Amino acid sequence: MPYDARPVTITDDAWPRIASAEWHSGAIECQANETAYVRVRQHEDGRTLVYGVRERGPGGMPAGYRGTSAGYLLAASHVPGDGPDAGRSRPTADEDVVRAIRRVAGAIGMERLGSECIGDLPAETL
Repeated sequence: MPYDARPVTITDDAWPRIASAEWHSGAIECQANETAYVRVRQHEDGRTLVYGVRERGPGGMPAGYRGTSAGYLLAASHVPGDGPDAGRSRPTADEDVVRAIRRVAGAIGMERLGSECIGDLPAETL
Protein backbone atom coordinates (compact mmCIF):
# COMPACT_ATOMS: atom_id res chain seq x y z
CA MET A 1 0.00 0.00 0.00
CA PRO A 2 1.40 3.43 -0.86
CA TYR A 3 2.15 5.90 1.86
CA ASP A 4 2.58 9.64 1.82
CA ALA A 5 6.14 10.84 2.00
CA ARG A 6 7.94 14.14 2.23
CA PRO A 7 9.88 15.28 -0.85
CA VAL A 8 12.87 13.13 -1.74
CA THR A 9 16.07 13.63 -3.67
CA ILE A 10 17.18 10.75 -5.87
CA THR A 11 19.97 9.88 -8.25
CA ASP A 12 18.39 9.22 -11.64
CA ASP A 13 20.83 6.38 -12.35
CA ALA A 14 19.81 4.57 -9.15
CA TRP A 15 16.08 5.07 -9.83
CA PRO A 16 15.49 4.35 -13.54
CA ARG A 17 12.18 5.50 -15.03
CA ILE A 18 9.92 2.55 -15.87
CA ALA A 19 6.85 4.51 -17.01
CA SER A 20 5.76 8.08 -17.65
CA ALA A 21 3.14 10.25 -19.30
CA GLU A 22 3.39 13.95 -20.12
CA TRP A 23 0.98 16.67 -21.23
CA HIS A 24 1.08 20.32 -22.23
CA SER A 25 -1.71 22.74 -23.04
CA GLY A 26 -2.03 23.88 -26.63
CA ALA A 27 -0.46 22.57 -29.81
CA ILE A 28 3.07 23.93 -29.32
CA GLU A 29 4.96 22.87 -26.20
CA CYS A 30 7.16 25.98 -25.96
CA GLN A 31 3.99 28.12 -25.85
CA ALA A 32 2.11 25.95 -23.34
CA ASN A 33 0.53 27.74 -20.41
CA GLU A 34 0.52 24.57 -18.35
CA THR A 35 2.47 21.29 -18.31
CA ALA A 36 2.02 18.08 -16.35
CA TYR A 37 3.59 14.67 -15.94
CA VAL A 38 3.25 11.43 -13.99
CA ARG A 39 6.39 9.29 -13.60
CA VAL A 40 7.26 5.93 -12.09
CA ARG A 41 10.81 5.05 -11.05
CA GLN A 42 12.03 1.82 -9.47
CA HIS A 43 15.15 1.15 -7.41
CA GLU A 44 16.98 -2.15 -7.81
CA ASP A 45 15.97 -3.04 -4.22
CA GLY A 46 12.31 -3.10 -5.34
CA ARG A 47 11.08 0.22 -3.93
CA THR A 48 8.99 2.28 -6.33
CA LEU A 49 8.56 6.04 -6.52
CA VAL A 50 5.40 7.39 -8.20
CA TYR A 51 5.11 11.16 -8.55
CA GLY A 52 3.48 13.84 -10.63
CA VAL A 53 3.43 17.59 -11.17
CA ARG A 54 1.08 20.07 -12.82
CA GLU A 55 2.79 23.42 -13.22
CA ARG A 56 3.14 26.65 -15.13
CA GLY A 57 4.41 26.16 -18.67
CA PRO A 58 6.85 28.30 -20.65
CA GLY A 59 3.93 30.29 -22.12
CA GLY A 60 3.10 31.69 -18.67
CA MET A 61 0.06 31.81 -16.44
CA PRO A 62 -1.69 34.63 -14.58
CA ALA A 63 -0.05 35.99 -11.43
CA GLY A 64 -1.03 33.90 -8.45
CA TYR A 65 -1.18 30.59 -10.35
CA ARG A 66 -0.14 27.72 -8.13
CA GLY A 67 0.78 24.33 -9.49
CA THR A 68 0.31 21.09 -7.65
CA SER A 69 2.33 17.96 -7.05
CA ALA A 70 1.93 14.59 -5.37
CA GLY A 71 4.03 11.51 -4.80
CA TYR A 72 4.20 8.13 -3.12
CA LEU A 73 7.16 6.04 -2.09
CA LEU A 74 6.14 2.38 -2.21
CA ALA A 75 7.87 -0.37 -0.28
CA ALA A 76 9.30 -3.43 -1.99
CA SER A 77 7.40 -6.71 -1.74
CA HIS A 78 8.93 -9.67 0.04
CA VAL A 79 8.77 -13.31 -0.98
CA PRO A 80 6.72 -15.19 1.65
CA GLY A 81 7.16 -18.74 2.87
CA ASP A 82 10.08 -21.07 3.57
CA GLY A 83 11.41 -21.58 0.04
CA PRO A 84 14.89 -20.63 -1.16
CA ASP A 85 13.77 -17.07 -2.03
CA ALA A 86 11.77 -16.52 1.18
CA GLY A 87 12.33 -13.08 2.65
CA ARG A 88 13.98 -11.65 -0.45
CA SER A 89 12.83 -8.34 -1.86
CA ARG A 90 11.09 -8.01 -5.19
CA PRO A 91 9.51 -5.00 -6.89
CA THR A 92 6.44 -3.37 -5.40
CA ALA A 93 3.23 -5.29 -6.14
CA ASP A 94 1.73 -4.24 -9.49
CA GLU A 95 -1.66 -3.37 -8.00
CA ASP A 96 0.00 -0.98 -5.52
CA VAL A 97 1.87 0.77 -8.33
CA VAL A 98 -1.31 1.18 -10.40
CA ARG A 99 -3.22 2.46 -7.35
CA ALA A 100 -0.47 5.02 -6.61
CA ILE A 101 -0.45 6.22 -10.24
CA ARG A 102 -4.21 6.78 -10.11
CA ARG A 103 -3.91 8.65 -6.78
CA VAL A 104 -1.13 10.90 -8.06
CA ALA A 105 -2.98 11.66 -11.30
CA GLY A 106 -6.14 12.47 -9.32
CA ALA A 107 -4.24 14.71 -6.91
CA ILE A 108 -2.87 16.83 -9.77
CA GLY A 109 -6.21 16.79 -11.62
CA MET A 110 -4.91 14.82 -14.60
CA GLU A 111 -6.68 11.45 -14.49
CA ARG A 112 -6.04 10.82 -18.20
CA LEU A 113 -2.29 11.05 -17.58
CA GLY A 114 -2.68 8.31 -14.99
CA SER A 115 -4.23 6.00 -17.57
CA GLU A 116 -1.47 6.83 -20.07
CA CYS A 117 1.23 6.18 -17.46
CA ILE A 118 -0.33 2.82 -16.54
CA GLY A 119 -0.30 1.95 -20.25
CA ASP A 120 3.42 2.75 -20.33
CA LEU A 121 4.28 0.26 -17.53
CA PRO A 122 6.15 -2.89 -18.58
CA ALA A 123 3.62 -5.42 -19.85
CA GLU A 124 2.75 -8.49 -17.81
CA THR A 125 3.41 -11.81 -19.52
CA LEU A 126 0.42 -14.14 -19.31
